[in-house]
Order: sequence, then structure tokens, then C-alpha cells
Amino acid sequence: MRLANMNLNLLVSLAALLDQRSVTRAAQQLGLSQPSLSASLSQLRRHFGDELLTRVGNEYRLTPLAEQLRPWVRLALDDAERVFSARLAFDAKETTREFSVILSDYACAVLGNPVAELLGREAPNARLRLVHSTTQAVDQAEQTLLTADLMVVPHGFVTDLPHANVLTDTWVVVASADNPDVGDTLTVEQLEALPWVATYHGLTSSTSAARQMRILGIEPRVQVVTESFLAVPDLVAGTRRIALLQERLVRRLPAGAGIRALPCPFGVGPLVDAMWWHPVNHGDAEHVFFRGLVLRAAEQVRGEPGGPPRVTGP
Repeated sequence: MRLANMNLNLLVSLAALLDQRSVTRAAQQLGLSQPSLSASLSQLRRHFGDELLTRVGNEYRLTPLAEQLRPWVRLALDDAERVFSARLAFDAKETTREFSVILSDYACAVLGNPVAELLGREAPNARLRLVHSTTQAVDQAEQTLLTADLMVVPHGFVTDLPHANVLTDTWVVVASADNPDVGDTLTVEQLEALPWVATYHGLTSSTSAARQMRILGIEPRVQVVTESFLAVPDLVAGTRRIALLQERLVRRLPAGAGIRALPCPFGVGPLVDAMWWHPVNHGDAEHVFFRGLVLRAAEQVRGEPGGPPRVTGP
């Protein structure tokens, strides 16, 4: 099919119809008359050989094809907007772009505010969207990064995409400050005997430290599974449970959190988070600016005072 023979204005109409699921509301969104948009819907139905919107009771629902089209239409419109807004010279203070980053709640807690502060100063009209990562988003990283600017995840989950390291951290074992089973140190035997809080515990989702434990033959007795690092302290405090957590996150816990950190009793490498992006964005001026900004924010984080993890119990 020749693109030159297509009325690309229909793409805008299609996006509004799929979003609003109503000819009336879509017409209002686009500032068009209802008959005009109804005519566009008729053309779209003829083109696809599909109703796209079907009435069920008092509402319209998307057909299976329409559901399939939704992300493609949004991606096509974003790409078109990027093409027609491109400029040879880029002025960060004038951009109104929304930059999106997919990352864990740990990375958001550590890196989110430094990025937001820098962006607010250097690109005051831009917007930052921070989206918590999911197993599906990471497993389909290349497809995910067609609609997101960056994904911040550790090495070992994404391959064959451009990336740059942003965060380095140390894994520690956390226990309740009043856990009677835990002294000043932990043994491998205790790791296998005590109940655990695990993060991203599954066949394809896990932390690098947890994977290293299993490689060494240490099988934790998992009692609770969560996909939130920030939830771990509450799930550990006041219990016999232990967990693996990032040292930077432990240092950010408030006084009285009831948690203390101990060194891992097994050899574990550092956690290295990288930012990943799709090759299609590699030379985009705004994207290059944003990647540089994230790297500078990461430098600020790496320059924070270190020191051993503090005890935050009573």
C-alpha cells in the first residue's frame, strides 16, 4: 500500500475514536463536527474491513482489531509529532516534551528527584514521567522503549540495546532491629533457615544478589514476595524475616524504621543499574540532552556521602 495514497488525517481521527470510544466525545476532543468525524469513521471501517467501534447496550466497545491498533496508533502519532517538531538547533528552555523513564521504585527513590530538579532548572517547560517497571516491560524492552525514552534496570535483563551505566550500589541483608535470631553477623546456614522477603521472585525476574545466592546453592525460604523494594522494610520490621536490599535505600530509611543492615555472608557483586534506550532515539537532539541530564543527576547521587549502613531501629 502506498502511503501517498492514504489520508493521514485519518490517523488523528482514529486515535481520538480509540481513546474516547465515542464519536461525539472524539469530535469534541478534535474540535470537529460529529458528522465530519462519523464520515472519517466510515472511511476507517472501509479501510480496515472492521467495525472498530461496536455498540453494546448504551456504550461503544473496541473490536479486537481496534484494541490491537491502539498502541500502534499512539506510536505513529508520537513519531509523526517528533518528525514535524524536529529542529536543527535544540533549546532546552523552550522544549515542552514529556520525557518518560521506566524504573524500579528503588531507582525512582534514589534517582528520581535529582533528575526532576535538573530538568526543572534546565528545561522548565518539559515534563518528567516516572513509570514503575514491570516484568513484562523489561522482558519486552525493545518494544517498550518505542514509547518510553529510557528504562533503568540492572545489567542482565536487557541486551543488544544502547545503554550507559548510571547507578552502582551494594547489596546488604536487612533484618528487624529486634530480631532475636540475628546477631552482628549472619551465616549461610541462617540465610537458609530464616524466612525471607523476596523481590521480583520468579523464573525470569529476580535481583542479581538473589540469583548469585542460588548459583552458590543457597536456597532461601521465601515467605513473602513483593515487586516493591520500598515495601521491604515494613515487611521485615518486627518479624523474623530477612531480605536483600540496596545500601543506598537503607541509608534513606527514616529513624525508627526498625531495620538494621548486615554484610552479605556470601560473595556478591555490586548492583549496577544502566539506562537503556531504543536505537531510533540515539541521535535525537532532545533525547541526547535528556540522557546527558540523567547521567549528570547520577553523578550527583554517586557523590553523596557514603559510610556503612546505619541502624535505624529504636
